[in-house]
Formats: sequence, C-alpha cells, structure tokens
Amino acid sequence: MSVLAHVFEAAGLSTVVLASMKDVVEAVAPPRALFCEFPLGRPLGKPLDTDFQTDVLHRAFALLDAESGPALAEHPEVIEATEEPLACAMPARFDPNLPAAVDEARGIRKAYDRSVAKRGTSVGRSFDADGVPDALAVFHQIAEGAHWKNDVSIPGKNTVAAAHDIRTYYEEAALELVEGPPPGGRQAEAWYFDTTEAGKTMLAARKAMADQEAPFGFWFYMAPGHR
Repeated sequence: MSVLAHVFEAAGLSTVVLASMKDVVEAVAPPRALFCEFPLGRPLGKPLDTDFQTDVLHRAFALLDAESGPALAEHPEVIEATEEPLACAMPARFDPNLPAAVDEARGIRKAYDRSVAKRGTSVGRSFDADGVPDALAVFHQIAEGAHWKNDVSIPGKNTVAAAHDIRTYYEEAALELVEGPPPGGRQAEAWYFDTTEAGKTMLAARKAMADQEAPFGFWFYMAPGHR
C-alpha cells in the first residue's frame, strides 16, 4: 500500500495509508500514513466497535491537513494479537460413518446460516456453503493417501480458493457459537486449525500434497505460512 500511495499521488490523488508494519512504512515513506499496531488483517482495530473504528479513520484523514510530508502518525492504542483458540461449543457427532470433518461441517450449518442472516458471507470463491462437506470429503481422501491430481477432483480446481471457502464457513459459524466479545486477531485461526476436524484435515491434506510434490502454489497457501 505504501508503494501504491506514491503511484496514486503521482496521478494527482491524495492518499492516506493505514500501516500495520512500522519499519515498512518508514522505509517506503508514503506521503501520509497512520501506523496502527493492531493484529494483521484488522486495520481498523476492533471488530463491531463503531466508535473505535471511527476514531481510527478520523486520525487517518486528519493527516490530509498536514502542511508537509511525508507525515507519519501513530495510533495511541496497541492491540495485542492472541493465539488462544476460541472456546466454541461444537455439536456432537451425528453420523459416525462419515469422515469426522464432513460430519462436523454439517453439524455447524445452522450456526453458519444464523451468521449469514446477520452479516452476510464471504464464502463463494469455489463453492457455496452446500459444497463445504463435499469439499472436505475430497481433502479427507487426499489426507488419507489419495493423489491430489490423479485420484480426486478438487472442487473448483483451485485448492487455495477451496481452503479459503472452508475456513471462512467455519469462522463465520464460530461467530454464532462463541460467547462474549468479538474474537481477537488470531483466535479464530487458532481455533480452526488447532481444534476443529476440518482444520486438522486441511493441514493433513496440505502436507500430503507437499509430499506428493504438487506445485508449491497448490498446497502452501492452503493455510498461513507459519502452519
């Protein structure tokens, strides 16, 4: 974003960057930037907190009044990222004859539907919510030894988009399963990969694809790099 800010400014557009990495914004020096020490992926800080998010935007737009640049300001509040998994009450197994991840995905469908009714959804890169159990069945086969290319058909032919849809389905459902305030920056990620059957299946399928020497881009980005 800091580099693009220079491009847009050269075209006559005024810009303000919400920066998450201070060393990067200091090195690139966009004309105006507000450094916010918030969890990555949350440039406005606190989900569902209108007052806090409005304050971030007011501080950012105030930089348009700076007499000279580059102008770099810092938001006064620091929000620490936490990796403690969410505490979600998951439904009991319904059909023990199904792979655990498939049964689990079916079990949280009502929670997902409640979330969609309130907030909408980002599921849909490769398939909609109805396709999540079938996609998990495919990745379960890969995790169990099926060849990712020769033995199965990956929905949408795009492993990364499919992984995104499955994870989004779960994290949106989690908003209806968890009690208390909105989760911290990494809590939903930790919950999904560390505690759910779907997350474990996707990590196992990812490793299997790597072992099968699938192209790097087909498996690596199915999960965050540190996993």
